[in-house]
Amino acid sequence: MAEVKKPMTKSELIAHVAEGAELTKKQVTTVLEILAATAYKEAKKGFTFPGLGKLVVVKRKAREGRNPATGEKIKIPAKTVLKFRIAKACKDAVVGVK
Repeated sequence: MAEVKKPMTKSELIAHVAEGAELTKKQVTTVLEILAATAYKEAKKGFTFPGLGKLVVVKRKAREGRNPATGEKIKIPAKTVLKFRIAKACKDAVVGVK
C-alpha cells in the first residue's frame, strides 16, 4: 500500500525555516506571527507574498442556485470573500510548465 503524504505541520515548518535560516524557533515563530498579522491587516488593499501569491478581496454578485436536496431554486445573496491567487512562479514550480 502506498504511503499517504501529510501536509507539513506548523511546528515542522518552524523547525525547517529555523534550520535553513539559522535562527531560533522562537524567532521564526515571531516572524510568522508578524507576517500573518500583516496579511490580515493589509488584505483589504491586497497583500502580496512575493513568489507565493496574493490575498485579494472579491465581491461576488447575487445569483440563483439550487437546493441539492430538493432541486428547488434559491437566491444566493451577494457577498464579499477573500481569495488567494497563486503566483505564476509558484504554480510553475509545483505543477510544472506546459
